[in-house]
Amino acid sequence: IDYIRKHDCIPMSTPFDEKSVEWCVEMDLPIIKIASSDINDWFLLRKIAETKKPVIISTGGANDKQIDDVIRFFINRNIPIAVNHCVSKYPSEDNELELNQIDYLKEKYPNLVVGLSTHEYHDWHSSMYISYAKGARTWERHIDIPYPDGHEQKEVSSYCSLPHQVDEWFKAFNRAAIMCGDTHGTRRVIDEKESKYVQAPHRGLYLKRDIKAGEKISVNNLYSAIPWQEEIGQMSSRDFIEDDSVAKDNIKKDSPLLRESIL
Repeated sequence: IDYIRKHDCIPMSTPFDEKSVEWCVEMDLPIIKIASSDINDWFLLRKIAETKKPVIISTGGANDKQIDDVIRFFINRNIPIAVNHCVSKYPSEDNELELNQIDYLKEKYPNLVVGLSTHEYHDWHSSMYISYAKGARTWERHIDIPYPDGHEQKEVSSYCSLPHQVDEWFKAFNRAAIMCGDTHGTRRVIDEKESKYVQAPHRGLYLKRDIKAGEKISVNNLYSAIPWQEEIGQMSSRDFIEDDSVAKDNIKKDSPLLRESIL
């Protein structure tokens, strides 16, 4: 725990009995994780609630009522709670991940942080990309290191991530965050680079025939073509032209229609 804090990370633990909850308090862990198997273990949950610490709970194998009950239990006690979608299959195949459940949980509990507890083993990128894009904001994986020769367990369980795979996982998180951006609930800001790009194919308005000063200019007198000469004040095909617009000066055929040329 000291090592975790030294490296500016947040320690937490998953207690499976009441004594372990006391250890979480003794070691001043700021968050308690609740395993899917204990989602309705009320003896354990009451002990955890007494600590008043925020909790993260996995929902593997639980039905709607069980999830509703545990969320209501902590909310009624003013204890912050985050809920992780989870499939309790070790390991999970890609077709068992049910990542659309993130949408379901976010819609059902719009005021809660929703995350993903995952046990797939085919890659360490795809579920991160998808879950982040769906709005997950907490993640959990099982982590292990290779066992030395002579150890009773010969191989790391397939649902566990080795250090280099965890590195890939974090890089996928950072990439997903960059790709999704920072804008929520409002239209994004369109920067100068993009504005110039979308303006490049804009078409300017040109005269089909000679127009005399005082003559009305209708859309039937105009055609649009590239280039749009914005720098000289030319009107574009995106400008609205009133049929009763009047020319201030004589304008020759194929000349650009300028804003200053219209009354």
